[in-house]
Amino acid sequence: MTDKDYCVHATSYIDEPCQIGPGTKIWHFCHIMQHAKIGANCNIGQNVVISPDVILGNGVKIQNNVSVYSGVICEDDVFLGPSCVFTNVLNPRSFISRKDEYRPTLIKKGASIGANATIICGNTIGRYALIGAGAVVTKDVPDFALLVGNPARIIGYVCKCGERLTFDATGHTQCPACSERYRWSEELGVLNEE
Repeated sequence: MTDKDYCVHATSYIDEPCQIGPGTKIWHFCHIMQHAKIGANCNIGQNVVISPDVILGNGVKIQNNVSVYSGVICEDDVFLGPSCVFTNVLNPRSFISRKDEYRPTLIKKGASIGANATIICGNTIGRYALIGAGAVVTKDVPDFALLVGNPARIIGYVCKCGERLTFDATGHTQCPACSERYRWSEELGVLNEE
């Protein structure tokens, strides 16, 4: 660690001002732009760009070759797989500035986005949702949902630990891996019964 309690590889650039929490590691060829806020104990892989005003919670893991654009907020414990893609404008043109049209994208606590997945701006990824590799997310994703495909569609639900859930006739289940209990509600979707 440095005197700032976070680690930055010598090939990376950190613009000031920005906030980086203790225990965070920033690897080769990264660029953290001004006004970015990065929480504690994050791991930012090689060749990652964090644009201005991006907010990353604690424990966020970003794999190699990801650009996190302005308007993206990742809550605690989010996982961003290699080369996943974010957008921040719906109708970009190189000759028209649309910085005042950025649409926010919220990735909620514990969600995971697979390698090469694309997240279209203006959507929310629910808590502990799991987006499969290569999926293209075009709308909001419920908590604990498992999505695949282009456009992404829900094919099931997962536990906090990432294991797929199977509900019984009464709408209840227990994770086979970690024993967490869940129930299905037609109005509210999957609820954790802690």
